[in-house]
Amino acid sequence: MNNYVKINIHSTKESEHEILIALMSEEGFDGFEETDNELHAFIAEKEFDEAKLKLLLLPFSKTYVKEIIAPKNWNAEWEANYEPVIVDDFVGIRAHFHRPILNVEYEIVITPKMSFGTGHHATTWQMMKLMQDIDFNNQSVFDFGCGTAVLAILAEKLGAKSVLAMDYDELCIENSFENIETNSCSKIMIERGAAPPNNQTFNIILANINRHILLNNMQLMTEALAEKGYLLISGFYTEDNQMLIHPANMYDMQLIKVSERHQWSAMVFQKLS
Repeated sequence: MNNYVKINIHSTKESEHEILIALMSEEGFDGFEETDNELHAFIAEKEFDEAKLKLLLLPFSKTYVKEIIAPKNWNAEWEANYEPVIVDDFVGIRAHFHRPILNVEYEIVITPKMSFGTGHHATTWQMMKLMQDIDFNNQSVFDFGCGTAVLAILAEKLGAKSVLAMDYDELCIENSFENIETNSCSKIMIERGAAPPNNQTFNIILANINRHILLNNMQLMTEALAEKGYLLISGFYTEDNQMLIHPANMYDMQLIKVSERHQWSAMVFQKLS
């Protein structure tokens, strides 16, 4: 097993965390922890390029502390601290080593690995809650930035006729395949990619990513959405709501609902034409 490098960056602005996470992800960092005044980023030691990191942080005038993390069984660590997630009486998410969750409409089994989307984060929780009020029956769905494919799996359980789940991260793709098999899904197609397809239209698009990717792909997402289709987005702080609403309105998208949880937002838009 290889060592990991942990980078500790002093940063008190939540909006700054989001930008740094997006930029550092592009440089190979594959794990992040946020505290009130620090951002912790993780990368395999063999992938770490300190010169690139210094260049990346230069515009932010940030210093950092580097630690070497000895190899350990990360899956065992996660399993020891991984608790089931329940979204009211609508859906329950658990790992394979948990007992079945009773008294929910839908149960999803997600293997806790490094890909994003176990339901613990406020954005994933809100996306699932918003999905409860959307009619997925016989609809085509695009899950953009699928992570573990938990939203794609829920979409199939809600009656979607087809689901395209996409992520650019190889670990996410691998984990998505495992999870759709575990949940006996048959209508989900997994693809690796970084932008919505330009040759398909969907009735519903799910995009739980981050503000920058949402903004960069807003036009492509709306072009891939069928008339009267729904766009559900999350991955940004409540203070950034207007930054997402304005460009969505420019592409003939009407805001239907806003959800807020632990300073994170999620929104539902409908395409007017």
